[in-house]
Amino acid sequence: METVVEKVIILNDPREAADVFGEYDRNVRLLEDRLDVKITNRNNEIRISGSESQADTAYDILKKLIAISEGGDPVSEQNVRYLLDLSSEERSSDESPMDLVCVTYRGKPVKSKTFGQKRYIEALRKYPVVFGIGPAGTGKTFLAVAQAVKSFREKLVSRIILTRPAVEAGERLGFLPGDLQNKVDPYLRPLYDALYHIMGPENFQSNLEKGAIEIAPLAYMRGRTLDDSFIILDEAQNTTPEQMKMFLTRIGAGSRAVITGDVTQVDLPGDKKSGLIEAQRILSGVEGLAFVRLTEKDVVRHELVQRIIRAYEAYERTHGNKRDK
Repeated sequence: METVVEKVIILNDPREAADVFGEYDRNVRLLEDRLDVKITNRNNEIRISGSESQADTAYDILKKLIAISEGGDPVSEQNVRYLLDLSSEERSSDESPMDLVCVTYRGKPVKSKTFGQKRYIEALRKYPVVFGIGPAGTGKTFLAVAQAVKSFREKLVSRIILTRPAVEAGERLGFLPGDLQNKVDPYLRPLYDALYHIMGPENFQSNLEKGAIEIAPLAYMRGRTLDDSFIILDEAQNTTPEQMKMFLTRIGAGSRAVITGDVTQVDLPGDKKSGLIEAQRILSGVEGLAFVRLTEKDVVRHELVQRIIRAYEAYERTHGNKRDK
């Protein structure tokens, strides 16, 4: 039986305790239940008592939560659950997953919330071509759009180009009602939403009209050379190998490209291979590009989404995926 020990964290600001403990002490109760420790706050000191190994884990997690609070971000139960899931990994006690990308038009910071997202942002800054691969809810597209807006604001690029394959319409949109914008809007709405959130409706619309922002189906990229641009290909798991090659060879001088997708949600017809899956095989050793793989641990939506993803992964491991893409 391990000896019971007590560890103490001295707070610089007493208000941090309220943020770290959470509403009705929910954050701390979660730590206490998962780690079998006792956590109290008195006189600007957080005291942790329990077995040495569990008290050490709680101490490290609380230090990370304090770092999040000191960075100006509210501490959520999601932060606590995420750090508990990572508690077996070796990380410095003061390291935080938070990394600022940009600020929205309302002055709200856009930051990474997990270490996987943090690695993704670091890759976006470093490499001219980045593949962000992972399940829904991991922030692949939103963070890429945020980095694109940052680059645009800093005049590192002169335009932002966002594209997706319109798989449901077979990339043949002529039979749909309305003009081109009406036809493609349903497929590109998530990209609009991200730009609206970060840039604001008026700024977005102004740049769209000037041609500084372009949102179009992947089929409309053919035959072009995209210079001085930040280009995002979203839902790339639904590209064919030919489309992926076409897109990657559009990248011109001064441009950066981000390719995002979830290889577990391929909507292509059964006889078509996924260009994103094939690109991983072909380009893994190419210098100048990066593959960043996010997992269910990086999901920043409802906690239930993580459990759903894990359940599907477990089912596919047991029963096998009949579609070989």
